[in-house]
Formats: sequence, structure tokens, C-alpha cells
Amino acid sequence: MDNIEQIIAAVAPADQSVGPLAQAHLDNLTKPTGALGRLEEVARRLCEMKGDTHLSQPQAAVTVFAADHGVAAAGVSLYPREVTAQMVFNFLAGGAGINVLARQAQAQVHVVDVGVDYEFEAVPGLIAAKVMRGTRNFAVEPAMTLAEARQAVLVGARVAAQLMDQGMDLLIPGDMGIGNTAACAAITSVLCGRAPAEVTGRGTGLDDKGLARKIQVLEAALALHHPDPADPLGVLAAVGGLEIAAICGYCLAAASRRTPVILDGFISTTGALVAAALAPAARDYFIVGHASQEIGHQAQCQFLGQRPLLDLDLRLGEGTGAALGLTLVRAAVAIYNEMATFESAGVTGDKVEG
Repeated sequence: MDNIEQIIAAVAPADQSVGPLAQAHLDNLTKPTGALGRLEEVARRLCEMKGDTHLSQPQAAVTVFAADHGVAAAGVSLYPREVTAQMVFNFLAGGAGINVLARQAQAQVHVVDVGVDYEFEAVPGLIAAKVMRGTRNFAVEPAMTLAEARQAVLVGARVAAQLMDQGMDLLIPGDMGIGNTAACAAITSVLCGRAPAEVTGRGTGLDDKGLARKIQVLEAALALHHPDPADPLGVLAAVGGLEIAAICGYCLAAASRRTPVILDGFISTTGALVAAALAPAARDYFIVGHASQEIGHQAQCQFLGQRPLLDLDLRLGEGTGAALGLTLVRAAVAIYNEMATFESAGVTGDKVEG
């Protein structure tokens, strides 16, 4: 996991030939055809991702990538940068929203410092992989050099590889970083071909004046840097974030090993957006857990060709919506494996359309 181009080259499309075989099994369960709707879709897609009609309950891991953003100095967030480090300690103590929901969904939680503006001492449970102490303020200069962006991508790829080597076969990227919705809106604007105003939301709760200022900052930054959508790593370097880059690498590494990724909201889907821009087949391995309240998330899902599993008006991040989505994935696997077939249940009569 030391070469981004090799990881990209290893990403192959999901095996679409397995889909009809999985669907035939689903159609033979004791229900009208298609009656379990999107649960059937999830089970079928998991089979295509694995290239196998046999499913088992996933060994799932959430990885929260934490980093700070220089653009926070431009007034794009209500919260100071110090909150990022404070929340890292909260994750490690098990007290954050993602900790609670991951416990419910039977998933491990890992925390990675990829760029927090704080020097952590040896903290139990924290994966130390700091590339730099936060990005630069992309309102006035590029957020990262290309080398720094590539290094952060590889951080995510290595963490994913380690988890998969340990037996994890479903990965969830989470995030923490004050100012990161601004970076995500900038990236989404470029890669999805949308004006900043179409993809920029209120983040931590900006009022109308704060939102207008945030949009102006992004418009000026994109005019300053002219990021090229044909160069996704260059876009990351110009207006991105370290945790976003790490999520990109995490998603790429998972896809390179046919491992499903459940995406959370605006931040994690931005990392996946960059991954899909680098390796279009990677999107075959993504499941969007929920629809974020951040307005740019809809454009991202359209770009990825994905429909979220849930719509609960969430906008917390951290991986929380993806953890909720994991409970539906587990339900889909259980239906696929445990529901009786017409033959095994001794149910007679023609199967009917639902």
C-alpha cells in the first residue's frame, strides 16, 4: 500500500454475473417476488461485490479520520479548531455518537490522527499517522502540496489494508475536522460540476450571513486555484483536507480487495467521490448509508449513482449514518441466509409478484 497508482489499478468492477444467481435465490424465499425491496437489492449487490453467492454477517470496522483545516480561519465554521482534538479524546473514551451507534451495529471503532493541530502524546487506541498539523488556508494558498495529499491518501489505504488483514470485511469511513464541510463543498463543486452555492450547506449551523460568507470564500478559492476535475489528486491538494484524502485511500484500498464500504454523509462521500474519480469502478463497492442534510450530498450521490438507504435528517458525520446503514446491511444478509425457501418451508402455490 505504498503506491496509489497500483491500488487504483487493482480496482476491478463488481461481478455483475453473480447478481442474477443471487436474485434467483431471493425470489425463491417465502415472499412475493421483490417484496423486501431494497433489502434484496443490498443482498444482491453484496454478492456482486464479493463475486460469490454465499454471504455471511460482516466483520465491520469504523475508522474515524481526524484532521484540522486552515480554511477555518476564514470564518466558515461556528466552532474553533480546538474542538477537533477534544472530539478525538471523546471518540477514544467511547462517548461520541459514532461510538454509541457502532456498538449497536456491532462494529469496531478506530481513530486516526492524520492531521490534527495538536500534539497527542502516546494515547491508547489512537493511530498516529499525522501528515501535518492541519491543512493551510486554501482561501489564500493551496491546502496541501501534492506530495502531502498523496501521503494522506496512503495513510487511509494502509489503515484499510491492516483492518482487512485482520479479518474486517466491511469498512466504514468516519470523519472529524472543524471546517471540513467547506473543503468538501469545494471538492464537490469541482468534481460534480456544480456552482459552490449549489453544494454548500450550513455545516455546524451557520446562519444566512455565515452561509453567504462561506459561499463567497469558496467561490474566491476556486477562482484562485482553478482546480482541474481531470486531476482529482490535484483538486484534493488545492482545496481538500487530510481526512478527506485519507478516506479516499481507505475507499480505494477496500475496493481493490472487493470489500464493501458504507458511506456516511457529506464528508465521507467526498472522499469516496475522489476515489471514484480516480478509479470509476470503485463506486461498485459503495453503499450510501443515509442522505445527509448537507445539500451537496445529493449531487455526490448522483455522481456515484447511489441512492441512500436512510433519510433521517442527520448531519453529524463521524460515520453515524453509515453505522445505522450497517444495521440494514445486517438485516439484508440475515434475510438472504435465514429466510426459508418455498421448498424448505413446504409452501405450495405459485409465487406472485409483490
